[in-house]
Amino acid sequence: MTFEYGKSSRLLRLRAGETSMALRHWLLGLAVAPLWASAHAQSFDATPLDYREAQARLLQRSDAVAAADADVRSKEAQEDATRTLRTPTVEFEAQHIRYEKTLFLPLGPLADVAQDYAINDPLRFRMERGSTRPIVTATMPIYSGGQIPAVQAAAAAQVSQSRAERETAVDDALLQMSQLYFGQQLLAQVRDIRLDVLSGLDRHVSDAIRLERAGFISRAQRLQAEVARDDAARELEKARADLAGADAALSGVLRAPSGVEPTTPIFMIRRPLDSLESYLASARRTHPQLERLRAMEEQAEAAVDVQRARLRPTVYGFAQYNLDRREALLADPDWSVGVGLRYTLLSGEGRSDRVRSARETVARAQAGLREAHTQIEIGVARAWNDAEAARRRFMLTNSAIASSQENLRVQTVGYQQQQTTSLDVIDAQLGVGRSRVERAQAAHDFVIALARLLHVSGEIDRMPDYIDQGERIAQ
Repeated sequence: MTFEYGKSSRLLRLRAGETSMALRHWLLGLAVAPLWASAHAQSFDATPLDYREAQARLLQRSDAVAAADADVRSKEAQEDATRTLRTPTVEFEAQHIRYEKTLFLPLGPLADVAQDYAINDPLRFRMERGSTRPIVTATMPIYSGGQIPAVQAAAAAQVSQSRAERETAVDDALLQMSQLYFGQQLLAQVRDIRLDVLSGLDRHVSDAIRLERAGFISRAQRLQAEVARDDAARELEKARADLAGADAALSGVLRAPSGVEPTTPIFMIRRPLDSLESYLASARRTHPQLERLRAMEEQAEAAVDVQRARLRPTVYGFAQYNLDRREALLADPDWSVGVGLRYTLLSGEGRSDRVRSARETVARAQAGLREAHTQIEIGVARAWNDAEAARRRFMLTNSAIASSQENLRVQTVGYQQQQTTSLDVIDAQLGVGRSRVERAQAAHDFVIALARLLHVSGEIDRMPDYIDQGERIAQ
């Protein structure tokens, strides 16, 4: 985030009419007082949190992280379900049927005798009855053609993908929190700097009134001071409004309705960061997006194995037992065991095309992994350069602040001695505020670039360690 500093002296304009000093002070106080009271009440009720505490709170209360955790548990349960694919499947089936059966019994050599007694050959028997068939059947795969290990490998890869997506959700949440946490700190500093600028311009207006009454300056110079003071008051109100918005965003992310008061200040690491190559190596090793794409490649390879297995025969063993033999049908055995083979000779599915499609999915996953490597390396290099640039820029702000403060002192003394104009003092006062905000902005830019560097390197969880290495940046 960037900020535009006070109005240039060229933009100051004289008011058409003069309003009394007391009325302007009363109107200004009326406008600022509600904002001050609201900010004061919020800060009083806000929960103070250092960065580590905010990070722990985020991981405990983030719904995005909770959803990712649930997805991991779901995929782990699916993987557990595939571990028993080689065990027997036992099924119980019960049927109650009503049937009619006709039997024919040839008489053979007795046919002639039977004709004497008007008995037809063959004898025909018809019966109608009901039967209950409780049967237990057990089947166990012996050879699946490679389908079972392929399914198990795919389930394991899905767990790896889900875990990588969970790490991505955590890293994204931590990056967002870092930006909001230190963004709020920056806006608080800007508000305080705006308040100091307004106080300085208030003193300048008081001096201008006194000098005007003594006849040392013109009414125009006094009006210039008042216009600059009123512009500074509006900038202060804007800074307070920006801070209130940042408070609301951070409170929402951390699920803290009463507000959050960050206690870890913006920091700076004055020494150069570790080499770019070290962050690149970390990204290649631990970035969750790469882990996710590797897992997707493993799933695609498992899909190829599954399609290939469908081209092979499967062998299974089976056993069946009839629990009620008294009512069994004539063709029903009491028990049976055996081995079966199943092989698809012809299918309309286009099985070879399915294998080719699965192979293309593998190629797509591999290409996506290569592209991710490239984009992540670009992101690491960009964030590393941004962090180093912000660090060097910060180093140059100390002299700028000292120079602007000395310029303000010289211009104020010269104004009191009628050697400089009111615009000179106003420009000097605004210059002090501008240099202070630039210093805070440079430190903030370094922190955010560092957070992005750690995020794209897969090490955003190490942010507290870098905070411990840094030094607090005072206003």
